[in-house]
Amino acid sequence: MLDAAVPGAIFSSPSVTSVLEAIRHVSGTAGCLLVIKNYTGDRLSFGLAAERARQEGYEVETVLVADDVALPGFEQPRGLAGTVLVHKVAGAAASMGKDLSEVAEAARHAAGSIRTIGLALGPVQLPGDAPDLERGAELGMGIHNEPGAKTISIDSASDAVARAVESLEIGPESQAMVIMLNDLGGCSVQEGLVLTHELIRQIGPNRIARFIGPVRAMTSLGMQGFSVTAMPADDALVAALERATAAPAWMAPKQVKESPRRVKSRQEEQRATPMEVSSESHIEERVRQGCLTLIDMRAVLDDLDRSTGDGDAGTTFRAGAEAVLADLDAGTLGFADPAAGMNRVATILETRMGGSSGVLLAILTTAMSEALARDANWADALGAGLNAMMHHGGAEEGHSTMVDAIAPAVRALDAGRSLVEAARDAESGARGTAEFAARAGRAAYVPEAASIGAEDAGAKAVAALLTAISRN
Repeated sequence: MLDAAVPGAIFSSPSVTSVLEAIRHVSGTAGCLLVIKNYTGDRLSFGLAAERARQEGYEVETVLVADDVALPGFEQPRGLAGTVLVHKVAGAAASMGKDLSEVAEAARHAAGSIRTIGLALGPVQLPGDAPDLERGAELGMGIHNEPGAKTISIDSASDAVARAVESLEIGPESQAMVIMLNDLGGCSVQEGLVLTHELIRQIGPNRIARFIGPVRAMTSLGMQGFSVTAMPADDALVAALERATAAPAWMAPKQVKESPRRVKSRQEEQRATPMEVSSESHIEERVRQGCLTLIDMRAVLDDLDRSTGDGDAGTTFRAGAEAVLADLDAGTLGFADPAAGMNRVATILETRMGGSSGVLLAILTTAMSEALARDANWADALGAGLNAMMHHGGAEEGHSTMVDAIAPAVRALDAGRSLVEAARDAESGARGTAEFAARAGRAAYVPEAASIGAEDAGAKAVAALLTAISRN
């Protein structure tokens, strides 16, 4: 890698004096190679320093890196994160004992083959400055906070990566590539991994010979964005990138292997298998109405959950409801065989609902399926599901959870009362959760004052579900 780096002030080029001092400090008899990012200030400062160093008897070569593709056809593309790959290639050549001209030629070959595009959600806030709230997401961001090539609208990581890949012109016919995902400074670890997944998925694992990242190779303070660099994976370049280095921040390239075709999961097999509906489709219609009710209640449940949880209860229940609806519409969920139908519901909730609520309801419906398979009626099956939920979840009635809505409904059904009356008791139980502090679930970790006065979102959701089912 490099023997020295010469910084300037924030987003400014270093002075000629600083560059010249660095040359004097690191140059031996073999000479010195300057790798310069193609910004006007950098070209001028490094260029003049190189001339003065030569006057002093130093052997100096320069390599200019201009890997930015934000403006196709632009005569002076900027030097971006791809510069770091040029550093590595040059360092590898030097470590192999090549002379200065050979090291410079290897660096020029690398510089001429790389392409980089940057994308950020907005500009970075400079220390002491007010945030710039006018600029939005921009494609073609540089590293000095200058505006991107164009303002864009993005609604997902997939969309952002697609814009980057399109700009790099990585087509189906492209040769195998080295791809580097660079964090511009403000991405979390989780965001970096999501972007990595999307890059590999969209480019295709078979077309990525080596992958580097997510890594903060070249940042722009804390900019919330990323850049993608593509380099043809010829043997010499790959060997240079993989050559061992003591540089602590260098992330070694990794091979991307496509997973072998796995055996179909239980979920995949079930979703591909049609199921017969119950007589006159009455159970399916009840389930459908229950799902639609939960979807409509998303905002209400999220609001309730914000006082004691993370504010996503409604979103989680909606995800489960939408997944069940999708299988109903596809004909892969039916209740001609009630036990099989509930087992399918359990799988859907387990794999596609998410959150603790999804797992708890999967436990409940799995136990209901097992009970129905033993010829239990629906009331006894719900009781079995409640017992399993309480056993594995640790909650009891009075803990301000879903149990407080389900338990009264089970007692009503056990007493021979109607489903409508059981649903009414569930609604009453859910309302009652506002009267006492939570003792289970995430709400139990907040102060008592925060949980008293607000219904438990999970209890309200299952009570509403039972009410919707009872109306048909």
